Amino acid sequence: MNVINPAGWRPAMGENVPGTPVQTFTGNRALQLEEALLFELGSADRSGVDFPATDTLDLAGLGPMARSDIPDLPGLSEPETVRHYTRLSRQNYAIDLGLFPLGSCTMKHNPRLDEKVARMPGFADVHPLQPVQTVQGALGVINELAQWLIELTGMHGVAMSPKAGAHGELCGLLCIRAALEAKGDPRDVILVPESAHGTNPATAAFAGFKVENIPATDEGRVDTAALIARLGPDVAGVMITNPNTCGLFERDLKVIADAVHAAGGYVYCDGANFNAIVGRVRPGDLGVDAMHINLHKTFSTPHGGGGPGSGPVVLSEALAPFGPLPFTARQADGSIRLIEEEQAHEDHPQAFGRMCAFHGQMGMFTRALAYILSHGADGLRQVSGDAVLNANYVLRSLDDVLDAPFGNAGHCMHEALFSDDGFAEGFSTLDLAKGLIDEGYHPMTVYFPLVVHGAMLVEPTETESKAGIDQFIGAMRSLAQRARAGDELLKSAPHLAPRRRLDETLAARRPRLVYREG
Repeated sequence: MNVINPAGWRPAMGENVPGTPVQTFTGNRALQLEEALLFELGSADRSGVDFPATDTLDLAGLGPMARSDIPDLPGLSEPETVRHYTRLSRQNYAIDLGLFPLGSCTMKHNPRLDEKVARMPGFADVHPLQPVQTVQGALGVINELAQWLIELTGMHGVAMSPKAGAHGELCGLLCIRAALEAKGDPRDVILVPESAHGTNPATAAFAGFKVENIPATDEGRVDTAALIARLGPDVAGVMITNPNTCGLFERDLKVIADAVHAAGGYVYCDGANFNAIVGRVRPGDLGVDAMHINLHKTFSTPHGGGGPGSGPVVLSEALAPFGPLPFTARQADGSIRLIEEEQAHEDHPQAFGRMCAFHGQMGMFTRALAYILSHGADGLRQVSGDAVLNANYVLRSLDDVLDAPFGNAGHCMHEALFSDDGFAEGFSTLDLAKGLIDEGYHPMTVYFPLVVHGAMLVEPTETESKAGIDQFIGAMRSLAQRARAGDELLKSAPHLAPRRRLDETLAARRPRLVYREG
């Protein structure tokens, strides 16, 4: 069978393209199997399961809802189904396969100890509607994790229910809005620096604020003078990412926070990059009023498709009274009480409401607390130190073949930032990223942050060994040299992936979401 997929690329039979493996009749490349769609593998007239004959079923109750024809769904045998999904899984890239260099994502190894704890009876099978007295252990985990987060950040309170980063951002801004409304203050402008995360302005707008941009300096940090000059009676606060998206620590954050507070506003810090400073810097000491923490980044719970995420928000003394419900509170007898709406007037009268139906992501809480307890304060300090060390090792090992826009601004934090400046004419960041697939790596974050043209953002995290990072550096050096020399084969990479380079713009604008035969 000669499998041809119009979305991919295949040479004419027998054609040997330089730089690619020998082509085969099946389309397979040794153990890299060509996989058809389920609709191409199966058919509606067969099934891997035996169903009773329909003529023995009483369908009268269905009325007009009864089917008059067979649904157009592919029927496969059990082996066909298992093989299909197993083959697809072999086309995935995962942290368990190799270094995952996505910048600003902190794709670190997930300790199996944490997974084992999360699967313990009483945690894995807990239900949010159980009576409080039957889930004291689960509530105890939430309460203890909350105390750790408050201590590590130097803050006053924490909202545990937000589901992930952007949800946490929204929570923090709703706290700011509630605080302003309580004072009858009509401020409605949020200042967002260029070096902040891209979700920040979107979240501020969604929360009902007007957004104004604050420029960055030539060294990639917030222009402190420009920010302070813009402060006024209409400014509700500033959203700042620290360390920022350029991989740099915002050294003037305390100066900025003092100025914002003096002007009557609040400071929101995007905590997605907390992994770079955990155990070393407490955001509360820098004047931060609210900060979300991505448990699925800093505290090593499954990320992305392995989620769900979790984004608790720590709050300053000024904003803690306005935090959302529910939250846990330890009683004098040692039991844990879950504060819900019916107790709001008594314990939390200024809460702005709820972020979601229940108390948050229990599986993420369990993993995060296991991670924290297994490391301890000293271990967490080593985590951030090793993450910063690895990123700087990548930066200084590549800055002679890749442009490092802020390489002269001092050492970076958790991630190294490069650009495609210096590539041969017609070559870009995209070519290097596609070439990295041929080298066996998932590409780094590309074209972000927007303040750098052709950006390449690499975050090795603390869990990668020197040997593993050296191999990645070697691949990056080779690709950078090819891009600088104008190697035309790089412009058509990847050559060794299941699919050649796709038209990503066309895929985004005219996606094929429904299978149509022929």
